[in-house]
Amino acid sequence: MKGNVDQLFRRPTGWGLKSGLGVAILLLSGCTTLDHGRIAKKPVLYGDPGHRPLAAYNRPYRVGGRTYYPLKSARGYRERGLASWYGWESGDRTAMGTRFNPRALTAAHRTLPLPTKVKVTNLKNKRSVIVTVNDRGPFVKGRLIDLSYGAAKALRLNGVAPVVVEALN
Repeated sequence: MKGNVDQLFRRPTGWGLKSGLGVAILLLSGCTTLDHGRIAKKPVLYGDPGHRPLAAYNRPYRVGGRTYYPLKSARGYRERGLASWYGWESGDRTAMGTRFNPRALTAAHRTLPLPTKVKVTNLKNKRSVIVTVNDRGPFVKGRLIDLSYGAAKALRLNGVAPVVVEALN
């Protein structure tokens, strides 16, 4: 056994300073730096493109003859209104281009920048859930936000309910 361990940790012949530098460069090339050389603290999750203010889904758009102007920032956003949930269009594309998953904790909003994390509180039962706004809507008069089935289930929302929506980022 000892002989096998020694063989595992023995440096192969031909490894010199140049090879060591090459390995170090390869390992460090995966790191990204932001803001004057500091390493980024918050990794971007797979499939999450992050906030892109100039992306098509964050530009003004028209639906039903009306033009909507997405906010530049969600900072300080807080609003009361009616929430509903939208159904089983599983696999359809959201405004951001990602596939809609009805069981995910996501939502649609007409003007919040995409993506935005919001806390939605059901005022009937005081239950809250944090969702990612990744789609546009609802385009029904009087509605503030459309929740995925998963988010509506977490809030115990049946049909339409009064909610408070607060931006987290």
